Amino acid sequence: MTNEKGYTKISKLISLVLRHNPETIGLTLDNSGWADTTDLIEKINTHGFNLTIELLTHIVVTNNKRRFSFNEAKTKVRANQGHSLHIDLNLKESEPPQNLFHGTGEKFVPSILAIGLDKRNRQHVHLSNDMETAIIVGQRHGRPKVFIVASGQMKIEGFSFFLSDNNVWLIENVPAKYLRLLEI
Repeated sequence: MTNEKGYTKISKLISLVLRHNPETIGLTLDNSGWADTTDLIEKINTHGFNLTIELLTHIVVTNNKRRFSFNEAKTKVRANQGHSLHIDLNLKESEPPQNLFHGTGEKFVPSILAIGLDKRNRQHVHLSNDMETAIIVGQRHGRPKVFIVASGQMKIEGFSFFLSDNNVWLIENVPAKYLRLLEI
């Protein structure tokens, strides 16, 4: 199953398993979210797929969102961020740029303006370095809207920012006072 449809299906299953529900296929993650590569392949294949180390490597290397990483020996694989599970990604606090961006769907704007951005069932709120990426993210939720986040001011006021391995900025929450809705 290496055609485009099969590739997408396997990639989505890997994302589900490594970010949210490893028990779906009977997989165990360590505290840092790493799964044994051989175990992942074997367990996915018991669900009717034909995942190989070559295909897994292709998924990890070519995923346009860089959602996954291998350890150096490729014996372990994990999702870079977006977990609803409690995972210690060993993130180091980082100095954000003055402004970051958050893409969302139009239907969420009133709530965000009222209460800000909250991680909800995830470990972090995700922020982008640029408006183009935020627009793409927002399109997943309908008509896209983009907020500019006063991240530099937030850092000065004591908020902690983290940068994932795939260059997504992560934070616990963003109060509404640090947000400004952009016209796009």
